[in-house]
Amino acid sequence: MAAMQTPICDFGWKAPEFNLPGVDGKSYSLTDISGPKGTLIMFICNHCPYVLAIQDRLIRDAEDLIKIGIGVAAINSNDAVQYPEDSFERMKVVAKEKSYPFPYLFDETQNVARTYGAVCTPDFFGFDATFGLQYRGRLDESRKNTAPQGARRELLEAMETVAKTGQGPIEQIPSMGCSIKWRDAN
Repeated sequence: MAAMQTPICDFGWKAPEFNLPGVDGKSYSLTDISGPKGTLIMFICNHCPYVLAIQDRLIRDAEDLIKIGIGVAAINSNDAVQYPEDSFERMKVVAKEKSYPFPYLFDETQNVARTYGAVCTPDFFGFDATFGLQYRGRLDESRKNTAPQGARRELLEAMETVAKTGQGPIEQIPSMGCSIKWRDAN
């Protein structure tokens, strides 16, 4: 399947509320996740090579963002019936093995992904403190392979700017990844 790219940032678009189960047994809403300086919602999964290529950097950058007041959560919206490696049980294993510092949520109905307009994994939605969209770019220059050491930390830099100024960068390079694995509509 061909790689998908995220659309350009629709600055100011408001984050829709949700309530999803986390791998830790709790339920989370957008408000629960929000930070005083912004919120980052990431659509990821367990098996996508694009996610696997950035997984350790994603964790590192999430830890750094949490320290500066950005709330962070990851959502898996893939069809777990057709892609059992993305099941809720497997999500629990991955989150524990990788020590995710953020809630890892399951969007079994795929309604949240549809509401947000998520198209691929990874897909990043960086919001300001009032839930206005300010970033819809990539983590860094990684694709199916991890970018070289020292690659510019684009997501981190963008969200640091959002935390300081409330504004995201005008120039954003789209994220690229595997398409969300949508369930068949019956």
